[in-house]
Amino acid sequence: RVQVVEPGGGLVQAGGSLRLSCTASGLTFDDYAMGWFRQAPGKEREGVSCIKWSGISTYYLDSVKGRFTISRDNAKNTLYLQMNSLKPEDTAMYYCAAGLLWRGSSCGHLDYNYWGQGTQVTVSS
Repeated sequence: RVQVVEPGGGLVQAGGSLRLSCTASGLTFDDYAMGWFRQAPGKEREGVSCIKWSGISTYYLDSVKGRFTISRDNAKNTLYLQMNSLKPEDTAMYYCAAGLLWRGSSCGHLDYNYWGQGTQVTVSS
């Protein structure tokens, strides 16, 4: 069966950095687009960053452009999200997900089929 696991997360001060990782098993990893999503209390889930199966094409939410970098290592079935210059508004539960559809111009959670359990990221001011 497919498993998506994202350990990591944590508490960091504003301006700090954090790297999230995610591993997926039970699927052919490089057949799947991968994405990072987040959801803050009382808000809708939003696509933070997504990456095509090849790793060449990426998408970023406007508010994280220039601060976050998504990458993947297909040999290790692992997805990463390097988050720099973190802000309190980045505080949310972060989820990793895998999907077969790549749109390029957006990163919609409805396009993703397999989800991790989420990891909390808290940025203190």
